[in-house]
Amino acid sequence: MNKYRTHNCSELTKKDAGEKVKLSGWVHRKRDHGNLLFVDLRDHYGLTQCVTQIDSNFFKEVEKIKPESVVCISGDVVKRSTETINKDLPTGEIEIKISSFEVLSLAKDLPMPVFGEQDYPEETRLKYRFLDLRREEMHENIILRSKIISFMRNKMISDGFLEFQTPILTASSPEGARDFLVPSRVHPGKFYALPQAPQQFKQMVMIAGFDKYFQIAPCFRDEDGRADRSPGEHYQLDIEMSFVEQEDIFQTLEPIFYKLFNEFGKSKSVSRTPFKKITYKDSMLKYGTDKPDLRNPIEIFDVTEIMKRKDVKLDIFKKLIDKDSVARAIPAPNTSSKTRSFFDGYNTWAKEEGGKGLGYILLEKNNNKLVGKGPIGKFFSEEAIKELVKVGNLKEGDAIFFSCDKVRDVEKIAGLARQKLGVDLNLIDSNKFEFCWIVDYPMYKYDEKEKKIDFSHNPFSMPQINLKDFNKADPLSILAYQYDLVCNGYEISSGAIRNHLPDLMYKVFSKVGYSKKEVDSKFEGMIKALSYGAPPHGGMAPGIDRIVMLLAGKNNIREVTLFPMNQNAQDLLMGAPSSPSDLQLKELNLKIVEKKK
Repeated sequence: MNKYRTHNCSELTKKDAGEKVKLSGWVHRKRDHGNLLFVDLRDHYGLTQCVTQIDSNFFKEVEKIKPESVVCISGDVVKRSTETINKDLPTGEIEIKISSFEVLSLAKDLPMPVFGEQDYPEETRLKYRFLDLRREEMHENIILRSKIISFMRNKMISDGFLEFQTPILTASSPEGARDFLVPSRVHPGKFYALPQAPQQFKQMVMIAGFDKYFQIAPCFRDEDGRADRSPGEHYQLDIEMSFVEQEDIFQTLEPIFYKLFNEFGKSKSVSRTPFKKITYKDSMLKYGTDKPDLRNPIEIFDVTEIMKRKDVKLDIFKKLIDKDSVARAIPAPNTSSKTRSFFDGYNTWAKEEGGKGLGYILLEKNNNKLVGKGPIGKFFSEEAIKELVKVGNLKEGDAIFFSCDKVRDVEKIAGLARQKLGVDLNLIDSNKFEFCWIVDYPMYKYDEKEKKIDFSHNPFSMPQINLKDFNKADPLSILAYQYDLVCNGYEISSGAIRNHLPDLMYKVFSKVGYSKKEVDSKFEGMIKALSYGAPPHGGMAPGIDRIVMLLAGKNNIREVTLFPMNQNAQDLLMGAPSSPSDLQLKELNLKIVEKKK
């Protein structure tokens, strides 16, 4: 017989009435009813109500015990009276009449109560994370995470994927973020890098002749935290397949995500397969982002040519367009009855977001014809309004916001405005998971800060151009077989068909300033492997933290992570990062240099 319990705290029902049992767990809460003292005992599985009378030998001991102390209780299972049944608990039809009571571990005064689900400062929650995780909602979030990972693992195995583990200490690689570096003791002055992703290793698994690989992989990136991104580390379902094209990846992964979100999505509807495919170019035009929330029906449209019309007298837009700006329209359905302050508020908001503001018109009927009302309505002719209505698929009662700026700036503000309108107008159905693929990413981008060409995405992706034509092509026109999987406005996975041709790899890196010698030096293992017969291959890496966040219905990744860092990349529980000792620095041949003020 187990020393501490015969049952867990969710197990007992009225069928067990009359049995002598032993339970162990935490004192969730106490309720003193004078002659009776009730104790809600909690373990991982649930709650059981226990009761003792004032004339018992340990009444005073139970009375003094602090919440969250760990105790072992023995007693008889008794049925509750009809009026005291708790239908919200699996054990709500019974209680334990305490016959013995043992304290296993005393708790100090709590910095944050576990009973109840009220909010507490993040600093307190992270510093006392072990208490935070005892709270019912947090506990359930972490259990959900475990179940989701188990589902993923089982599904991958059943689909013929093999699970491998790749190195944690490796070489630095340009994955798009800063590396975490680890100094080497045996090689003074040299550093390992923690992997931003197992990118090169999983490709070499394919080159090694394995056909389908997966890993629940820890990834480390020295980047700033935000609500949907943990600073420091995250986990991803890392996947790679040989002898595949882009469509093969989609067909393999779509059923997995469809089943996953149906299984854990709390009865929300899930996009039917095949998922919608949207080019990067179209996504930036229609949604102002490459992470569109398709639950929002609003679609942005280009009005640059309309603004150039002679019967449109909006000179401020015309001047900007003459200087290589573009104009975008953001529909606001069924808003013509909104007050002036609603529309002016959007103009103010846009300026606060770094834009030039938002002009607007209201579509109203006048003599059976749609006309533009509002501050800038007078600048549009009847014919121009007619074209706007046709291009934007608009109707009476709609409004249109206008933004004009350089392409990247106008995309940003139009995308944010679309998102804000979707929320403000209650257009987003929270009972849906809407998936889509974003495809045909540019291989390169122009870095305004560094004034040079750089990779826009994964440098190991296959460009959509052959070796012969590569040199002649404008780098910014080259597309890649890169793709993102997006759900409800969140990127949950990136992926690509990989470049498996060494000569083409040299060409790809030469466009961003890498010499052949530099490529050989930085990617020695990869180039070497590709030179000995590499199959066409590709994969993706869904972010587990973000997937769990979506399925749990949370807006912050820290709500579904066991021991997260704060926004400043600090572990408040363990005190990391910490200062090394003099001995550690000596062993690593390192010296701390004070930063000059």
